[in-house]
Amino acid sequence: MAAGQASTPRPRIVLTFTRVIEFLSLFLILILFVLTFIVNQHAQLLLDPSITVPKQKQLQAVPPPPRSSKRIKNEISSLEKELDNVAADAMRMAEDVRTAMEIQKHVKGQASLEGEAKFREREPKKWWVRRDPYPSFFDAVKSSTAEGGAIIPVNLSVNHLQLVQRAPGSPNDNEQLQEEFLPVVLKDDIEFRWRSQSRAGSLAIHMKQTTAYRIVVRVAHSQKIDDEGVWIWDSRRIETTGLPDVVKCTSKLIEVGSILEWKVMVWDSSNRKSSSEWTKFAVGPENDQWTAKWITHPVDMNSWSKGDAGAFWVDKNIKAQKVACDNWIKRKQLPIFRASVPPLEKVRTALLVVGGLGSFRASLDGIPLSSSGPLDPPLTDFAQRVSYRGFDITPFLKDGQSHVLGIASGSGWWDHRPIKGSFIRLFYFPHGPNTITAQMYVTYENGKREVLIPTGGGSEGWQVTKGHLRESSLFSGEYIDLGVMSLLDGWDTRSKWSEVSSSDNTEKWTKPTLYESDTTLELWRYQLHVKATARQRDNRPSMPENKVAPIGKLIPHESPPVLPMKRIYPDEIYSLGDGRWMIDFGVGFSGMVRFDEGLPDPIVPDKYPRGHSVSTLSDDEAFITVIYGERLELTTGDFHVISDINLPLVAGMGLHDGGPKHRSKPAGSAEGKGGVCYPADHIEAGSLMQRDVYILPKNGKGSFSNARQSHFTTHAFRFAEVCCIAKPPEGMYALSYRIAFHEWGEFSSSNVRINGGYELVRNAFNSNLLGVQSDCPHREKIQYGGDINANAPSALHFFDMSAFYRKVVFDWRDQQWYNGAYAGTSYWLALNDYAGIGSGAGETVWATAPPLITVRHFQHYGDLKLLEQTFYSHLKWFDFLRDNFDRGMKVKGYHEELMGYVKEGSGLGDWLSFRGRDTWLTHESFYMAVARCIAYMANRLETKELQLAEGMALAMDTEERIAHLYLKNGKDRFLPPEPEASKLSPGPEMSLYSRVVPGEKRCTVLRNYFRRKGHTWPGSEEMRFLEESPKELIDEMVKSKEISKRGDKWAMGWSQWSGFNEGIFAVRYSLKTLSDNGFHNVAVNKATGFGVGTWEYMLSHNATTHWESWWRSEDLYSHNHPMLGASAEWMASSVAGVSLYPTTSGGKEVLFWPRFPNSARDLEYASATQGTRRGDFSIAWKFLNLPEDKKEYDSAVVTIHIRAYVPPDGTAFFRLPEYSNGEGANASVKYATVIPNLVEAGNLSNEECQARRKAKMGFNYNWEFDRKKSQWLKVSRKKTIGTPCQSFLFHSSLGDVKWSSTEIIANSQSNGVEVPLSPGLYDLIIKNWQLKPEVESDNGRIGSLPVYYESEDVGPYCADNATFDWDIEDATHLI
Repeated sequence: MAAGQASTPRPRIVLTFTRVIEFLSLFLILILFVLTFIVNQHAQLLLDPSITVPKQKQLQAVPPPPRSSKRIKNEISSLEKELDNVAADAMRMAEDVRTAMEIQKHVKGQASLEGEAKFREREPKKWWVRRDPYPSFFDAVKSSTAEGGAIIPVNLSVNHLQLVQRAPGSPNDNEQLQEEFLPVVLKDDIEFRWRSQSRAGSLAIHMKQTTAYRIVVRVAHSQKIDDEGVWIWDSRRIETTGLPDVVKCTSKLIEVGSILEWKVMVWDSSNRKSSSEWTKFAVGPENDQWTAKWITHPVDMNSWSKGDAGAFWVDKNIKAQKVACDNWIKRKQLPIFRASVPPLEKVRTALLVVGGLGSFRASLDGIPLSSSGPLDPPLTDFAQRVSYRGFDITPFLKDGQSHVLGIASGSGWWDHRPIKGSFIRLFYFPHGPNTITAQMYVTYENGKREVLIPTGGGSEGWQVTKGHLRESSLFSGEYIDLGVMSLLDGWDTRSKWSEVSSSDNTEKWTKPTLYESDTTLELWRYQLHVKATARQRDNRPSMPENKVAPIGKLIPHESPPVLPMKRIYPDEIYSLGDGRWMIDFGVGFSGMVRFDEGLPDPIVPDKYPRGHSVSTLSDDEAFITVIYGERLELTTGDFHVISDINLPLVAGMGLHDGGPKHRSKPAGSAEGKGGVCYPADHIEAGSLMQRDVYILPKNGKGSFSNARQSHFTTHAFRFAEVCCIAKPPEGMYALSYRIAFHEWGEFSSSNVRINGGYELVRNAFNSNLLGVQSDCPHREKIQYGGDINANAPSALHFFDMSAFYRKVVFDWRDQQWYNGAYAGTSYWLALNDYAGIGSGAGETVWATAPPLITVRHFQHYGDLKLLEQTFYSHLKWFDFLRDNFDRGMKVKGYHEELMGYVKEGSGLGDWLSFRGRDTWLTHESFYMAVARCIAYMANRLETKELQLAEGMALAMDTEERIAHLYLKNGKDRFLPPEPEASKLSPGPEMSLYSRVVPGEKRCTVLRNYFRRKGHTWPGSEEMRFLEESPKELIDEMVKSKEISKRGDKWAMGWSQWSGFNEGIFAVRYSLKTLSDNGFHNVAVNKATGFGVGTWEYMLSHNATTHWESWWRSEDLYSHNHPMLGASAEWMASSVAGVSLYPTTSGGKEVLFWPRFPNSARDLEYASATQGTRRGDFSIAWKFLNLPEDKKEYDSAVVTIHIRAYVPPDGTAFFRLPEYSNGEGANASVKYATVIPNLVEAGNLSNEECQARRKAKMGFNYNWEFDRKKSQWLKVSRKKTIGTPCQSFLFHSSLGDVKWSSTEIIANSQSNGVEVPLSPGLYDLIIKNWQLKPEVESDNGRIGSLPVYYESEDVGPYCADNATFDWDIEDATHLI
């Protein structure tokens, strides 16, 4: 009815009726307010610490854990629900009033530039309502044709550790080697876990869940392997409803030194039994149960002076630093140790336990016991805890003969060259001479057990000498003396055994000496506290005056060791002239080159190329150098000749002078920054290189053909230069090292750029998991909290991080200062302390890694013990922040109302964004996250009611403070109040994702989010690229809107909606917020964009690992850095559609929620697998009935075909997609009544995918520099990276699956539908899906999206305010 007709009778009737409704609604609202006031007063009595509560009533005064952060203030859930119902009724009636009155005063043109208009919102939907298409799916039990039960137990682990029989890339081929890694646990701490896999041919109804299990343990190497009489523990059959989180071993018969085997039998839903294979573990000694002592070479122990430990703590203490360096040079040649093992008879088992500092590799009779070594043990605070390894050497001792145990060593993190570092201050680590401790537990057939050949005391049987490594460095590589190697050939065998010399000559075997520290842990930690300003000085020395550090307690390995996980063969080999060879391995990784057939003899060029001269050798020594690098220096050298390796990019500790062309640092600064001990051989190159040097005296014994590999270092590289030899080496490949945990996440799609981005992240992770989760594997190698917080969701997608992330939390627990503060790195190195709030605290975001990782660990693995072990450490951090945060932020210059806050303040925040960083928001949000973590853990522990209430109260206060400040200017953009700060990052996406934006503002803030724009970029490499590009290329880039004018020059532009501008946190928040709120098409557009700030940009510049920055950097930022890699989890969870359910624990529940692009131009199919504690969940989807003409890919009506697999003992919830108009889609669903052979389908699918990758069907072009014309050219170049592969769920071998009848899941106008899926294979069809064009910005790549912020509608997922509260069991949206 038109306006102006209000006098007609009908409107009068309507108005009268609406007034009655309005009166009733106001009356109901009044009642609501009265009830709310009463409840709030009661809650205040419970939460206000100033109100005294009798001790005996305190527990009753705190209510049980609620489920909603906004509603937890009331603390009375039952009344709260009633209030919600009353409120909803009142609001609906009020809405009826408004609707009726709008008949008379409808206003058109509701677009507002500042988000002030009242847009039409959708009718609120409830997300998510569950509809089960198979309510009685598992009621009946039928017969099965499969042999054995439907559930197979796999991936058995003890204390989260799995046996590694042979690392995939191991060069060890000796059959006597039992395993690469034997899990070792303590006697009173044995926990069993396993995962579930379906048996092909089983009925789906039988694989729902494990109904019972039985675990048996026996002594390894038993003669009667099937005899129950040798079992030393039998849990008997235990009834269960699903896979248990953990089973604790309660045997009283297990003793230290035992080598044991165990297996598990499980019963399925039809009571049919299956058994796992036997697997092995050992029981090692606790710290005080060691007989052995730490031993070292006498020369090394005597090469320390008082004050060496603190020589580099004061920058200008040059004299002391020179002394420390001279002392280190005396011991830089690495020692090797050996012991004679006497003949033994009737041995049942023999367990060797070894610890070493820096790194070690054990062998027996010349056979390496593991291919680990580069980082064994992994980095911990060695003054507090040191990991030891266990080896089953039983097969070696069955012959009744004597043997020789050998232990070689490298410097590792313990006694590296004392370089000051550009910003990595390794001198704060504890240090000492290389040292080992070892002993052997022998159990005889009669049950007797004894400890043999312990190090220490008299060290009978032990010898030490200097080995063939002249120097070993984790950062700069090794000097390998092939002459000494030849002289020592067989040093760890009986044939070369000799008695010790009476002298401590470095060329003779001599008796080792005991390692003796001249300080205490208490004093050492006190000095670190004072240096970090975590405590005040007292009368003790605040600077270390000691020689060597204390050594911490010995513990079994907490995570798998670093092992060679892959052999990588050269992709291309080029001659660079003068005997220099460039080897391109085709992908970036960490490891070293191995020469199975040795090296040819060297040649001597007229002049050694940059980096290949070795000035410290004598004239009678020949050498061959291997330099490692991740990038080529493209713009130097002769035309059509492959360039030098770009050394600055990989410079250890950032020590470089900028290289030949890209100079961000003045020439000569590398050695100046490195200090008095900077290696002279690296000065000419201007960079602390990754380099191995093979040396042989010209007239001595030995041969270059005996060269094999470096052992106690890892290099990060794709390219290697070998110089100088007449021909390339034969039998050459590389070993790729990382922590040997299970890689269980997969993703692929039809889009090469998205696939390429996924591989960039995965390859960077594979390079950076070397005992710690490092930021980059060459320049720094250390563990930053910010990086882990940002990209842990992706790491948890890729790998089983259960053991490793537990170690990470323990690393930070050791570091924690006495005042409760955590540092920003897992070991304090005085890095970025300025960005924290003082008193030793790291930057708030970085220092919050320990509690956040603990929560995420529980969500994935359900390890309640980790919560119990670490809760009070995290609570100390929480208390520290409560006492110091507000004051610290004020000291840092943040006004409490953010007055004057117009640009990034003190902090790290959303690191390496194109934008400025909103450091206040990230500080404040992670302060809130700490409080939420405490509440989450207290809720899960069930006995921490007070901490739960305190955590939630602080979390809500912080939420409200953020919301108050970021909405105070009235524009509803959820940005800082000062207009000048509106372009900072993160924008509103962080607070939308983490449920901080108030529900009633959610739609408006989301709409206004699309106002954000990009900008031109003045990056030096990008500007130089355009200056060196031909005119036709410039014209092409102008036409595609990749570049625009910046002043009078062309400049590339970073994009908000067609690429990435976000830093390490906002990149995930942006993608997830868009996909979760109905704008998945925009997220896909960001991921498939081109130009600076995209994966296309990296791939076109020949990247195979993710860069540290979105822009090119040829002399500063790393090109192997997973920091920005949180996007990989988005690909699996949103593009394909599988992730953990937000409120699950122990990976019990998974969410299948595939989102689809507007147009099939970007994506035609996608698939992913997500491993969990239960098993592997998989999903795949594809568009069917696509037209032949791709021009119709944004207008056709298609069918969506989805398949999903839920493993035994798992539960999934499938969310039906919504059409863009908010109507739910109908779906038909059926399930496989008999489980097909999915393992075979996976293997066949993988073979086909590998064939496609071998054919290089991925990304297909590069930017390459024509040095003759000094121009950049776009060159076609076939690549493996990005190759699309279809899912095994659609493999042709599954063509004869027996399906159930089809059920229809109807959509709902009022509710989003979530379908529970029990274990099984499902097939879903969604018909009549309308494709449509993608939206475009208003100004090319750098524009905004007015089509959304001027729209009356903001998508199907926006309007239900209740879903925007944070749930206390939700680990996904905690931050």
